[in-house]
Amino acid sequence: MPIELYRDAHHACLMFTDLIEEDEQAVQSNQFLIVDNGTGAIIDPGGNLAFNELFLGMSKYFSPQKLSYLVASHADPDIIASLDRWLTSTPARLVISRVWQRFVPHFTKVGKTEGRLIGVPDSGGRLPLGQSELWLLPAHFLHSEGNFHFYDPVSCILFTGDLGVSLTSGKAAQVAVTDLRQHIPLMEGFHKRYMVSNKVLRLWARMARQLDISMLVPQHGAPMAGAAIGQFFDWVESLQCGIDLFDERDYQLPSAPIALPPLARAA
Repeated sequence: MPIELYRDAHHACLMFTDLIEEDEQAVQSNQFLIVDNGTGAIIDPGGNLAFNELFLGMSKYFSPQKLSYLVASHADPDIIASLDRWLTSTPARLVISRVWQRFVPHFTKVGKTEGRLIGVPDSGGRLPLGQSELWLLPAHFLHSEGNFHFYDPVSCILFTGDLGVSLTSGKAAQVAVTDLRQHIPLMEGFHKRYMVSNKVLRLWARMARQLDISMLVPQHGAPMAGAAIGQFFDWVESLQCGIDLFDERDYQLPSAPIALPPLARAA
């Protein structure tokens, strides 16, 4: 069942948190459906593990044949590996950074993406959605070279992709965090490795602080609301991460052999 992040007579934001079985060897991920006046967009539709459940779950609330966009923060497999199936099952077009525009056809059969890709310039833009729009905000190198976050001006929700991620279960991801202090241990390791540098975090925070934000919603883990929003800005502005933490010790010729796991037996 999806979580209703926002709903009024003409606009809705739904979050799906538990489409992947907990015992599968894949990271928990969130998928989002935004509908405005009969026009729909899915943000970060996910990989093949999530496709069937998302397609069926979405169909209970919105016709897949009215889906206008698949909006991708970047091109990782957990974001758009199911692209071929979405392009087959719906009339939607993919909206993604121009950096990844010529790479995403590798997820589909030959010719499937022709005329169905909308490449976004580095500066972002405003995507028409029903009688509203979705703001595509630059978030490059957080953590991908071509990366965008998505702001819904009706609900005032900022969808932050891999920024703000917490490593938790699908059930735990359904409850918004309102005090970041106890939540940081679930976030810190991921952000130190997957965010490129403190410089980029500070640039992003300066931009994002200008928005009226009701909720920060990442692609993995729990949303942040209330006091946690300001606490998150403060935290990322001071976080050393990525290349800030690397030096010559991390770039040496390897000497240890790779430990190989045992081969799985055929059924």
